[in-house]
Amino acid sequence: MKDIQLKYKDKNQVSDITYNAEGQKAGELHFDGDVGYIVYPVLEKLPYIKHGFSTRLGGVSKEHLTSMNLSFSRGDEEENVRENYRRICRAIHIDPSDLVFSDQVHDTKIHVVTEKDRGKGYRYPRELEGIDGLITECPNIPLVTYYADCVPLYFVDTKNKAIGLSHSGWKGTVNKMAVHTVRAMNEEFGTNPEDVIAVIGPSICRDCYEISEDVAMEFVKAYPKEIADTLLEKKTGGKYQLDLWLANQANCVEAGIPSENITNSNICTCCNHEVFFSHRASKGMRGNLAAFLSIE
Repeated sequence: MKDIQLKYKDKNQVSDITYNAEGQKAGELHFDGDVGYIVYPVLEKLPYIKHGFSTRLGGVSKEHLTSMNLSFSRGDEEENVRENYRRICRAIHIDPSDLVFSDQVHDTKIHVVTEKDRGKGYRYPRELEGIDGLITECPNIPLVTYYADCVPLYFVDTKNKAIGLSHSGWKGTVNKMAVHTVRAMNEEFGTNPEDVIAVIGPSICRDCYEISEDVAMEFVKAYPKEIADTLLEKKTGGKYQLDLWLANQANCVEAGIPSENITNSNICTCCNHEVFFSHRASKGMRGNLAAFLSIE
């Protein structure tokens, strides 16, 4: 393993392993050669699941896209991006030609991925439009969503072997993207929320995420007061700090997922901007990270 350590906010520690509030292992930084990626032990225990979350380490992109940029729309050379996909997919043991890409617009629309979607985004042109969440029960079709501070949400139905992967920025969070995703899995696959394991992946932490008062009021309206009070910290000048992690955990509970089935990686992309692309830390000069989730 490379000599790179992640800052772990809650305990003011640095480590290549993070822990959730209950002291259980939540996220690990792994390497395949120079390619760094995050895995979650709670998902590693499931033999039919392949998953990961990219870092900016081990790719071929240059300058502010250094080096594992996974976006074709950030000004990178197409072949650089394709090589980056080949590298990260080799590390997490999935076939890049099978990937299905989202098309994120900070909404809550969910697309049910079927066999006809296989390869749409990498091998074939991306056809999905305005899709922030993907669900499937098809084997070996890896779902892919994109990040640079927003929250990745992983869902695994351990009974029906179905999965969901959703992008949740502040708009997706206040509009309960987790609830929409689990509801869609229930409607399509008969998913019982009590059988779901959920992971909140690397994203911006409360200390780094300052918002305006109008955004804060959206959360005040969307959540009961006792929850909203835990999510928001009022600052001077009409600013607030927002805890997207706690908000998405609350959304997962509202979706019916038992709290003991919800794992927060506790990894901040902004605090660890040397390891991850962060929109806030870079003032928008950055590439894209990606979350991957597949069933066998």
